[in-house]
Amino acid sequence: MMKDFKKFILRGNVVDLAVGVVIGGAFGAVVTSLVKDLITPLIGAFTKGKNFSGLHVSLHGSVFAYGDFVNALISFCIIAVVIFFLVVQPINKLTALSQRRKGLPASTTRPCPECLSDISKQATRCMYCTSKVEPLPPEAATTPTGRYGRRLHKLSRPK
Repeated sequence: MMKDFKKFILRGNVVDLAVGVVIGGAFGAVVTSLVKDLITPLIGAFTKGKNFSGLHVSLHGSVFAYGDFVNALISFCIIAVVIFFLVVQPINKLTALSQRRKGLPASTTRPCPECLSDISKQATRCMYCTSKVEPLPPEAATTPTGRYGRRLHKLSRPK
């Protein structure tokens, strides 16, 4: 049982998640401090001394500190923007780059010459418009195709 637990803990994704949570917590504390100690007073300087953290409404003895909520909302927006531009965008670009380097997978479909619907490369008749089509030669069946079944490489068609 301990062996399985050790294997689980030492998996890469568990360790990465733990590191991410710790760094995320520390980053959240930094952004919260930034908002509370710098941004809120700066906004207060432009709004004649209003301090968001002190804003509240009292109703029948209950205090609703909506100023703290405004600070938390500003912190969340800053964290979301930073995560999006410094984590999500670069990872999306790296993923797209690695997919481009791998090449496109071979498609099993091609467009029908009559109705342009996607049909199997080995089809002899279109299942949509029922027109007869010539099946592609075996080497053409493994040729990479782009979006909508268009061939990326010129093929020599049998005559």
